[in-house]
Amino acid sequence: MGDSGVNTVKVPTTPHDLTVCFMKCIQAGADAFNIGVEDLLTQTDVIRFSSTIGTNTLIERNGTKIGLLLSQGQDGGLEVVNEDDDSPLVYQEMVRTLKGIIDEDAAEVEKLDRDEALRSAQELLDQGARCLVVCLKNSVYNPVHEKQVRSWIKEEYPRDYLGSVPVFLASDVSQLPGDQERVNTAVVNAYIHARLVKFLYKAGEDLRKRFYSRPLLIVHATGGVARVSKTKAINTYNSGPAAGLMGVAALARLYKAPKLVSGDMGGTSFDMGIVLNSQPNFTLKPDVEGLTLSTPMVAIKAIGAGGGSIAGVRKGRLQVGPQSAGALPGPACFGLGGTHATVTDADVVLGYIDPANYLGGKMQLDPQKAFQAIEDRIASQLDQSVLQAALAIRDAVDEHMGTKLKGMADSIRPDLEPVLVVYGGAGSGHCCGLARHAGIRKIIAPRFASVFSACSLSSMDIWHIYSRRLGYWIKKDGKIDPEAGIDKIVKEMHAGAARDMRGEGFSESEVHYRVEFFLSRGDDSPEGRIVIRGLDWAAGVSDALEKQAPKLWEAEDVFAPVLFLHATAAIPHYEVTEQNQGVQDPSPALMGMREVCWSEEGMAATRIYDRGRLMPGNVVGGPAIVEAIDTTYVVREGWTYTVDAYCNGIFEEATA
Repeated sequence: MGDSGVNTVKVPTTPHDLTVCFMKCIQAGADAFNIGVEDLLTQTDVIRFSSTIGTNTLIERNGTKIGLLLSQGQDGGLEVVNEDDDSPLVYQEMVRTLKGIIDEDAAEVEKLDRDEALRSAQELLDQGARCLVVCLKNSVYNPVHEKQVRSWIKEEYPRDYLGSVPVFLASDVSQLPGDQERVNTAVVNAYIHARLVKFLYKAGEDLRKRFYSRPLLIVHATGGVARVSKTKAINTYNSGPAAGLMGVAALARLYKAPKLVSGDMGGTSFDMGIVLNSQPNFTLKPDVEGLTLSTPMVAIKAIGAGGGSIAGVRKGRLQVGPQSAGALPGPACFGLGGTHATVTDADVVLGYIDPANYLGGKMQLDPQKAFQAIEDRIASQLDQSVLQAALAIRDAVDEHMGTKLKGMADSIRPDLEPVLVVYGGAGSGHCCGLARHAGIRKIIAPRFASVFSACSLSSMDIWHIYSRRLGYWIKKDGKIDPEAGIDKIVKEMHAGAARDMRGEGFSESEVHYRVEFFLSRGDDSPEGRIVIRGLDWAAGVSDALEKQAPKLWEAEDVFAPVLFLHATAAIPHYEVTEQNQGVQDPSPALMGMREVCWSEEGMAATRIYDRGRLMPGNVVGGPAIVEAIDTTYVVREGWTYTVDAYCNGIFEEATA
């Protein structure tokens, strides 16, 4: 499908039942192409879906009531049993400990007691547990005890009985080290599981009723997609931002850019990520609502900075965020009851956002309420004019985002100059300001910026990741001790991967494999990684170490705490079409002039352009405003905004 056939649609969220807005979105897509829903779905090759259900469940604390079974001595200081939390993921009375010991050599030192395990399970069920989580010490080395507990419980409560209870094992969810982190991971997975199952299977059934015959594919936080039946609940957490970063990785390949940093500025947060050599940065210990987990995810760092971030004066100083006005009541200018001054209110007062043309005119803003909120909450307390206060809000949020972005960008390959990819509804309005604080001189503002994460789903393939704790020293020459057992581990993971990919509908010849070692200087904290394409890892490990991780060679050997196997298979993508570039003159897209405040000198007549009428090759010099249906591009003085051959916007700082 060429660019002329691309449409994006947005529909309101229906919190009471997300399958309603899911189908309404498909209906809106069909309407955009002037065909019926059934006709659209019968012609659709793939549907990739990302949801915030898991995230919202954790925030709202309305997940499944959990009964937790641990080894003796593991029940102290649990992060998921936080007595200071009004709604912990697991209540203290819902924890039981079991005898039985597996040591770090994977040997059974003490057997489990069947009666104790069943008695503990029954007590938890009697107290209202709707699922059981089993996380026994050292199951990362040998999960036999966890599997034994589940087997006993299933014997007592068979699946075909109404009393059957879901049992989740830590060893099924995470094969990475860290006892506390594994408990957190298993609990979070179980806590959000039931709501996701209910939603995703209903969404799939709704599609089948409308003649969609292919599987619904779910976006994973690892950067790929998979069938619902091949998806663990924890895989879906933060999958939306992960999709955005995979879109940035696609841009890295398109532009052959060695280092891209991403900034997704929405209403509440500013999400940051790094793509190096077309690969997103990963973390093995992501932070999820204050809990450290033990599962691979695309590395996203979020700070409280967005269009809805609340500005206030505390002890005589301006502070912007991290609190947000959200969508309801929202910024004061929304006229929905909000009275706090926000970043969006400042943008309205400064003239960057046209109150009569917000979201392409779909929503009318009230500039007087924005003015009044800033007057009452900020200007009067700082003895400033409203314009001065609005500029201060703008500069404060830009500095906060830019400083954090610079810190993250400098943490990985500081020798490479980064290019910023900015998206989200508010990102294009603040990118020039934050880029100056980050020391960045070039910015890519992708087409469809406000829905870039959703659009990025089209670049994602089937992708499963398998991990094992390794804990092995690799010699500097790349030689591997046969007793390390790496070949056996890779073969075991490959067998599981081949089975899962057959379940996805792919033959072995269609699957691409990569073996990956995470490396460190001698503990379980990864500081680098090497990737070997294919399953013949031994032949490529020495060369990969030399080329991909030279800075780790401060000692004779390097430690590999974790081993991964990646299995991917290609599915249809949206292909970007390169267009011929025309003249630089953007005059045909000029909509007129508007008073805009750029500095304390006050309001100044500023050129306003229509993004929909700008053509590839057009160059807009700042200061200027470019308005699109979904966002506003603010071109600061000293910057240019160019529409390139891929219809993306390129901000560049003028050379001194």
